[in-house]
Amino acid sequence: MKAKIHITLKNGVLDPQGKAIANALNHLGFTSVEEVKQGKYIEVTLQEKDTTKASEQVDAMCKKMLANTVVENYRFELEA
Repeated sequence: MKAKIHITLKNGVLDPQGKAIANALNHLGFTSVEEVKQGKYIEVTLQEKDTTKASEQVDAMCKKMLANTVVENYRFELEA
């Protein structure tokens, strides 16, 4: 089973990388870009076959290591 994990900054948290990307895109002529939010994408392959157990494991991984839950949100999808 594969977990596809998306991690982004919470609303209100400063995102200097996102601002730099938005500025660069504007300088390249993409003037309709108002805001960019930069994040992380992680894929984890699990041997677990039970969807409920896999979901619990991935949620624990995100809370304990993959995401800083003080300033980041995360979501994930499981794929067989």
